[in-house]
Amino acid sequence: MRAAVVSTWNVHECLGRDGERDPGRVAEVLKEIAADVFALQEIHSDEHRGGALDQAGFLAEALDLEPVFGPTLERRGGRYGNLLLTRLPLLGVRRHDLSVRGREPRGALEVDFESPLGRLRVVATHLGLRASERAAQARVLLDGLRPPEPGETLVVLGDWNEWLPWRAALRLPRRRYGVFPTPRTFPAWRPAFALDRVWLAPRAHLEAIRAHRSPLAIQASDHLPLVASLRAGGFGRRQTA
Repeated sequence: MRAAVVSTWNVHECLGRDGERDPGRVAEVLKEIAADVFALQEIHSDEHRGGALDQAGFLAEALDLEPVFGPTLERRGGRYGNLLLTRLPLLGVRRHDLSVRGREPRGALEVDFESPLGRLRVVATHLGLRASERAAQARVLLDGLRPPEPGETLVVLGDWNEWLPWRAALRLPRRRYGVFPTPRTFPAWRPAFALDRVWLAPRAHLEAIRAHRSPLAIQASDHLPLVASLRAGGFGRRQTA
């Protein structure tokens, strides 16, 4: 029985392949996916100007979802960073600083939800551009996460900016959570790299992981959304799309 759907997507500040910055198009893709929790990266929000320029507020209103914003820096008069959108009841929010000196500030959101699975803890991040930076960020993040308690499901997901499995940024979560399907998500129009990742504990709650390849998703950003379906009980089947 499908119990919840979570999705991660780097929306590239809602800048599409056509060069247009269109949060409305991003919202339509999110409606196609209809996840219970969305983890979005590269969100830019100018709350003072509002409307489509406040991407966090715009998307939350367009989908009637609760936003949890995790800005990591100021950019072009607004705030920029990670955003969670959810239809599930919120139980708690923690923000992690993963910044590496001399590099762009990075962070992670750790959010607890009430779900059909029981307590659901989602950890969403966007790692840096250098291998050494990503390794340090993955180590700090994973060291700061407690294992799931009985009756709790943990989902770690986001734009990992890494596709080579022997590098530390992927070795560390694979060692802790195991090997999961890795559909290619970048670039959206001809995916060659699995930059976006989902890990789950306990593994038995995984139903499937797939890339969402609708015509609109291919145009809306330079990444494809990654979607994980979770189920209550049973044993997960390793699937890709």
